[in-house]
Amino acid sequence: VGTEAADLKYNPGKFKYNLFGVRLGGPVIPNKLFFFGSFEKDEDVRPGTTYTARLANQTAGGSITRVLASDLDALSLYLKNNFGYETGPYQGYDHETPATRALLRLDYNLNDNNKISLRYTHLDSQTDVLLSNSSSLGVGSRRSTTNSLNFQNSNYIILENIRSIVGEWNSRLSDNMANNLIVGYTYNDESRDSRGSFFPLVEILDNTTNYTTFGFEPFTPNNELRYKTFQLQNNLTWYMTNHYLTFGISAEKYESENVFFPGSQSVYVYNSLADFYTDANAYLTNPNRDTSTVTLRRFQVRWSNIPGQVKPIQPLKVIYAGAYAQDEWQVNRKLKLTVGLRVDIPFFEATGYKNANADALSFRDETGAAVKYETEKLPDANPLFSPRLGFNWDVYGDRTTQIRGGSGIFTGKPAYVWISNQIGNTGVLTGFEQLDNTRQRPFNPNPDRYKPTNVTGAPASSYELALTDPDFKFPQVWRSNIAVDQVLPMGLVGTLEFLYNRDINGIYYINANLPAAQTTFSGVDNRPRWTSNRINSNVSNAIVLKNQNEGYSWNLAATLEKTFDNHWFGKAGYGYGVSKNTVDPGSIASGSFFGNQISGDPNNAPVSYSNAYGGGTPGHKIFLGLSYRAEYFNFGATTISLFWGGEANSNFGYSNYSYTFSGDLNGDGGTNNDLIYIPRNASEMNFEQYTSSGRTFTVAEQIAAWNAYIENDEYLRRNRGKYAERGAARLPMVFRADLSFIQEVFANFLGKRNSLQFRVDVINFGNLLNKDWGVGEKFTYGSNNNVQPLIARGADSQGRALYRFRNTGTTLNTKPLTDDNSLNDVWQLMISLRYNFN
Repeated sequence: VGTEAADLKYNPGKFKYNLFGVRLGGPVIPNKLFFFGSFEKDEDVRPGTTYTARLANQTAGGSITRVLASDLDALSLYLKNNFGYETGPYQGYDHETPATRALLRLDYNLNDNNKISLRYTHLDSQTDVLLSNSSSLGVGSRRSTTNSLNFQNSNYIILENIRSIVGEWNSRLSDNMANNLIVGYTYNDESRDSRGSFFPLVEILDNTTNYTTFGFEPFTPNNELRYKTFQLQNNLTWYMTNHYLTFGISAEKYESENVFFPGSQSVYVYNSLADFYTDANAYLTNPNRDTSTVTLRRFQVRWSNIPGQVKPIQPLKVIYAGAYAQDEWQVNRKLKLTVGLRVDIPFFEATGYKNANADALSFRDETGAAVKYETEKLPDANPLFSPRLGFNWDVYGDRTTQIRGGSGIFTGKPAYVWISNQIGNTGVLTGFEQLDNTRQRPFNPNPDRYKPTNVTGAPASSYELALTDPDFKFPQVWRSNIAVDQVLPMGLVGTLEFLYNRDINGIYYINANLPAAQTTFSGVDNRPRWTSNRINSNVSNAIVLKNQNEGYSWNLAATLEKTFDNHWFGKAGYGYGVSKNTVDPGSIASGSFFGNQISGDPNNAPVSYSNAYGGGTPGHKIFLGLSYRAEYFNFGATTISLFWGGEANSNFGYSNYSYTFSGDLNGDGGTNNDLIYIPRNASEMNFEQYTSSGRTFTVAEQIAAWNAYIENDEYLRRNRGKYAERGAARLPMVFRADLSFIQEVFANFLGKRNSLQFRVDVINFGNLLNKDWGVGEKFTYGSNNNVQPLIARGADSQGRALYRFRNTGTTLNTKPLTDDNSLNDVWQLMISLRYNFN
């Protein structure tokens, strides 16, 4: 692994991958019964984080965070000596993924017309994962970046244990009719574990953004997810002269037992490390005090509301049934049409919990109308129709020009956790308290300190709600595409394709407990402002899952390929795509709502660029692939492949970002999600003088720095006088090349050709040649999918939005981008040796 990304050093840490495997197959009864089995055991070890704490003589940047090693060392020792809590290291530790896999397959030929197969799959695995960045607990952005550094024992372990058995029966009923039946059962265990002991989660802020985190991971307490899936599918096919008919049914029964108990460890958020020490020392002096000497930014706690129930189980049972028919019609030698219709109906068992107190409350929907909800009500059994039409036209009948495409509606299952959120958040299974800017909850190392000592099973006194709109339907999208495949001169084959998707039943969320904004900011940034963000004071929020039909995406792609006579093959392509929606839904209702970046009313989020983790709007992509393969003398073969491509850099899974304030500018209760206003000039800026790192930053300095920053950022420069748009700031393209070399030596064994394969793969080959090649860029003030050079300070005396320009030590950084130095930015080389039996 390389160690240089441009002028930055990269510490690759330790990588280790061990794999042991065996495969065996053959006939049990010749020509009748066959078996195949495989077993693998592997261990993948890689760095947990490559970020390091800053020494006193170092400058933050690259993989060096702003967090001082001396602060973390002192904090870890303080917690151990005074509370017996082990934080674990904050750098230099590994993440491990051990896995055991097994597969057994039996194939049985009953007769010439019937074949049966049975397949069993087994997986036991667990993976170390960095703690969550979600702001639905604490204020978020906790993971190790240049801004923050957390301790190892605040991370979590997720299990992936699977047991699956599937049977398949293929029958030929007649010369023109066949049937395929599949029956299966799968059990999944995706529960969590932790390396650390159960201790309150504490987030330490510095200038409103996370500095460090210790304690139990926010969403891991008793986090258990086990689910069973029974499936049945039957396809009957009927072959006619010009028609290929398919009639089918499918049924899936899903049952899950989910325990989701976030915040049950108690969550404390402090504005500074000094504030935490002050509060913790006060506890050591007087453990029974009921008021803190400092103001906490946030306190949260969740408790079980059922007597004697330590783990509040959220049961979910769903039957998803469907029927479909399809006709592939060969109209003539040149044209084939495919017409189909599918109907799906989901049935939810009534496993929700009714909170009569909440049902009696009045809330507010996105139109401003008063509304009530049934806390136990799950989605109705609405039929979902999916008609489709496709075609393939061989224009001249010689496959030199083919036009293909189609249009139709496609239905998908939602992530069932979106529904089970409601079962666990009605105020019946659990209670929840959130206090902002409070002194009422001084620090206590006992996670149960502020939970009720007695619960009766009656609805809790305070709670948060996750609800589902009565008219909610499973996601549906209208999808269309058109493509041309053309044989071109010189043996080239070209493809041009356009795809378009439009939401029919898309996803979005509202907070029905958010009142209308009480006022607006004055000046050019006149967004709504809340001085109170709860309609019902005992409900922290009421997040409602709803449908929308405004999201869309499209993609245009072109490729050229050619197979040469001298063992060469080449392919090149270009694509551009756009994806927009009103929200990128995550696994937690409140996290999805409060993580959505907005500049106006969060209950009426506009359609904007998707900036989801691992996805987002695609943008430009270009690639070129070349390969050469030659076999010689029936002895061996040599294959050389080169792939070169360019696309927007991805930093920790994000390529496009939103310019937001750090903190909560508009007072709606969501942190780090308020989009900034991009000023036309200095007269539209409103900075606050402040002192940090022993230096005072004047208003004039901040104005000059912010103006320079805007001019250095193409997106901001082009959009002065507007609010930043969600996901519209995009990382620059990065170009990287991968090289592969394979040498095979053939040998005959029992009449079959086996091969010994020696392989060398170099990822980011260009960086091996030159440390400046293959290196992406990242946003200097980037965190998750946000860029936050400005710190929200609320409203000034004239009601104008007030803020600070974030300092980096004793300077104000005016460069939006800096070189990245992740694993993707340095070369990686892997050598492998394999013997293939046939």
